[in-house]
Amino acid sequence: MLTELTADRVIAVVRAPVIPDASALCAALAEGGIRWVEFTFTTPGVAAHIGQAAAGGDWRVGAGTVMTAAQAREAVEAGATYLVTPGCRPAVAEAAAEAGVPVVMGALTPTEVADALDLGATAVKIFPAHALGPRYFKDLSGPYPGVPLVASGGVNAANTAAFLAAGARAVCAGSEVVPPAAVAAADWTGITRRARAFMDAVYAEPSGSHGGVPR
Repeated sequence: MLTELTADRVIAVVRAPVIPDASALCAALAEGGIRWVEFTFTTPGVAAHIGQAAAGGDWRVGAGTVMTAAQAREAVEAGATYLVTPGCRPAVAEAAAEAGVPVVMGALTPTEVADALDLGATAVKIFPAHALGPRYFKDLSGPYPGVPLVASGGVNAANTAAFLAAGARAVCAGSEVVPPAAVAAADWTGITRRARAFMDAVYAEPSGSHGGVPR
């Protein structure tokens, strides 16, 4: 998982009340260059969407905002290949380990990063990333060298390259790429265009930098 995520660099986080066709949504994102899609438990009936999306296609389907062991098991049974939490959730980590599924565990403080690692997190999601900015990722690399960090919350086309250059292994793209209204309207062409623009920004030179993020 970690090798693929490091190469692909972006997880699209779908937080929408209505998803007319989860598979078509994944296809639209993949066409725009984003192969990792996280369907969150804030969406009603999310397990059905995960199941539909996981049925086929060149993309990785995961479940996000996983708060309980029951949700973790439901997501895995539906076809999720990874789990994402908003914070440190020991019960989710245990369920993920039992199922043999990687978990990206949410954290913010250095202590929470350590807790996530102790729980067996494959990667640690720093949320909300915008609260402390890209420099915080560089600061965390001191006590946590080599720990795979994922930037989530407030990451957009204007700052994504800076987060990656500062040490984030990957970033989460939210409503800038998958706005709920566009998802509900099945605007797949528009979502592909948004995904492609975001990926262009991923490989752009960070503001104030003399070196871009390598492909």
